[in-house]
Amino acid sequence: MQPLAPSALWEIATPSPSSRLPGVAMAGFRARGAADLGVVPFPAVTLAIDLGPEPLVVAGDGRQVRGSTVIGLSRGGLRGGGRDVHCLQVRLSPVVAHAVLEGFTSESAPLAGWDEVWGRGAVQLEEQLRTAASWEQRFALLADALTTRRTEGRPMDAEVAYAWRELTRSHGTARVDALAAEVGWSRKRLWSRFRSQLGLPPKQAARLVRFDHAAHRLAAGAHPATVAAEAGYADRSHLHREITDFAHLTPSAVAREPWLSVDDVAWSAPGYLRG
Repeated sequence: MQPLAPSALWEIATPSPSSRLPGVAMAGFRARGAADLGVVPFPAVTLAIDLGPEPLVVAGDGRQVRGSTVIGLSRGGLRGGGRDVHCLQVRLSPVVAHAVLEGFTSESAPLAGWDEVWGRGAVQLEEQLRTAASWEQRFALLADALTTRRTEGRPMDAEVAYAWRELTRSHGTARVDALAAEVGWSRKRLWSRFRSQLGLPPKQAARLVRFDHAAHRLAAGAHPATVAAEAGYADRSHLHREITDFAHLTPSAVAREPWLSVDDVAWSAPGYLRG
């Protein structure tokens, strides 16, 4: 485990290079006592596989899920926590999620139980992860399961995957018209195929990626005016509106969110998003 500062709740474990997969990031989390935190929107589909003695609880969008949970590319307003939380969290590039989570879309079901989405074998795999002797063994078990499902899963249009990679590479500033021209499609066709396969229209996905970049810059201590200019917002007011729309928080509140404070420890290789 890699412990955070003494004042922090979380102990975090990360996998060795042998357990890492393209488009996938994994981390193990353990918190002593009660934990409650907001879920900051993020441009990846998140699996929170519950390994603790008491159920993990995630609530929002008019729904509450107890136990292992799937969180889509959703807006803010979600909260997660419980007592003595112990979970394996996985972030999937939407390209990978399309293949391994058949039937799940961020637009129609931004919050779901893992067994609903994974289907047959979810209970058995969760039990194997619970009884594994180490975090590294858990990471390897899940990596094998994800590799199998991706091989057998739904293919994604190469053009859609390219558009997603360009949106993440540009921190959400790439223009949809230009991306459509690059792949040889009409704007309407790219919009339709992107939305059907990733669960969000490309403009909304671009806003989410740009929001994520801005939120992390704010958490790192950058001034809001500087962040607005760097991230391509019209001005500081535009940044404020976008942060509030996605996170239901002000920029200064987002900068203090515990969810963001662990990112440099748990998710040290952001390139996995392009998967």
